[in-house]
Amino acid sequence: MGKRNRTRGGEMTPAPAPARAGTPPARRSATRRDTQRTSTAGTGERPRAPWHPFPLVELCVLIGLVLLIWGLIRFDDDGGRVMLVCGMALASLGGLETALREHFGGYASHALLLAALPAVLVAGVLFFVRAPWLAVPLAAALVFAGAFLAMRRAFRRRS
Repeated sequence: MGKRNRTRGGEMTPAPAPARAGTPPARRSATRRDTQRTSTAGTGERPRAPWHPFPLVELCVLIGLVLLIWGLIRFDDDGGRVMLVCGMALASLGGLETALREHFGGYASHALLLAALPAVLVAGVLFFVRAPWLAVPLAAALVFAGAFLAMRRAFRRRS
């Protein structure tokens, strides 16, 4: 057990690690910062979009939410249902773009979320071509597993 320092309130906190002999203080702090980096750029910040000053993702999500609410209000007619679907698509695209940028920028892993996209697309295609009911979830599960492994490998390469 190492030494512990007392803080106010009687809580116990671990004592700071002793400095290694022969290592200058500036180098010790640089080494500590290197282990805390979360992105490949080394800044620890989210990767910026190519259209950075313009808030495109935020506007997509906002318009999507407005369409969702308006579509729920007018759900009884065909226009309301179309607004509901368009709102879901726009809001989802905003989140998907952020997840893609962060994942392939090495900032945060979104492998599960991104693996669901091809799985849902395959399930949708199989549903509309009237494939047997058992084939739809099985194919979606196989595509999901393969896409998850590929996304996880891609994130590890980038981070």
